[in-house]
Amino acid sequence: MQGPAQDLADGLAVGGRGAGVGWALKGTGTDARFRGLAAVSRSTAWVSGSRGTVLRTVDGGRSWQNVSPPGAQDLQLRDIEAFDARRAVALSIGEGEDSRIFRTEDGGATWTEAFRNPDPRAFYDCLTFFDARHGLAMSDPVDGKFRILSTRDGGRSWDVLPNTGMPAALPGEAGFAASGQCLVSSGPRDVWLATGGGAVARVMHSRDRGLTWTVKDAAVPGGDPAKGVFGLAFRGGRGLAVGGDYRTGEPSPQAAARTADAGRTWRPSTAPPAAYRSGVTWLPFPQPAALTVGPTGTDVTLDGGKTWRPLDEGSFDTVDCTGADHDRLADAACWAAGELGRVGRLEVR
Repeated sequence: MQGPAQDLADGLAVGGRGAGVGWALKGTGTDARFRGLAAVSRSTAWVSGSRGTVLRTVDGGRSWQNVSPPGAQDLQLRDIEAFDARRAVALSIGEGEDSRIFRTEDGGATWTEAFRNPDPRAFYDCLTFFDARHGLAMSDPVDGKFRILSTRDGGRSWDVLPNTGMPAALPGEAGFAASGQCLVSSGPRDVWLATGGGAVARVMHSRDRGLTWTVKDAAVPGGDPAKGVFGLAFRGGRGLAVGGDYRTGEPSPQAAARTADAGRTWRPSTAPPAAYRSGVTWLPFPQPAALTVGPTGTDVTLDGGKTWRPLDEGSFDTVDCTGADHDRLADAACWAAGELGRVGRLEVR
């Protein structure tokens, strides 16, 4: 490793809250709540959230451009995926026509509405991309099964996939649009979907870009509309699930789990975060280190999710790091975003 990635690895090895590394807040000039986040590099990141707000920085957070889609001020943009400083796709959530997908190719100067949900029974929660062309979005169950949208042209057009390969949903089961991480991908074809609200929390896995799925219990407590898996992160077959009970003050024991076989089996963390967590991401270096965030703070694992320890007390809803690409480690970075316009970049203290 080299540069920022090595600095982060060294800092996290120090251990203990307040030691080594922490979040450096980057003033955004807004009080919007950001649950959508795309980390492109140390200099470039996109955030999306309440009141149809989309911000972009290309100077490491020193300044932010308001590049919100025109006419979206009544929408909740809960997920955003960005390919670089110019190309991004954003999802708004809600019943019926409130669920929409927007796309830009010029850094947010102009946006195209690529999809508007025509079905009042559908409620889209998250989206993910395998590469710059192929992506999926997911809706809460319609006719007893989760609904999947697919694009093959970078988000310009979207089609509903057949549901014949999708397992039946449990009564009350749905996705949580809390961090843009209820649907995540790794590699060219694998994708995972997180659920909650049913009798058990589950994770579904597809190896063929959403055509057929398997499902497993996630080892995170369910059994209540406020409980389940809120965020997933995968790197190859190694995966993390975080969640709990999102209600303020409610306990969230065993709010994290891990898998080493692409989700065929899940094990609860032996030392999980102490409270509900909504977002999770692998750190941008090959070691099995990751971050998870929630309203009460940030936790870090250095052993692939087996044990977690507190890193920071500040509130965030979502977190994202650049990938562990050896050719780009010098530009590696982790970003977090949340309520009241809070955005931070992980830095050595």
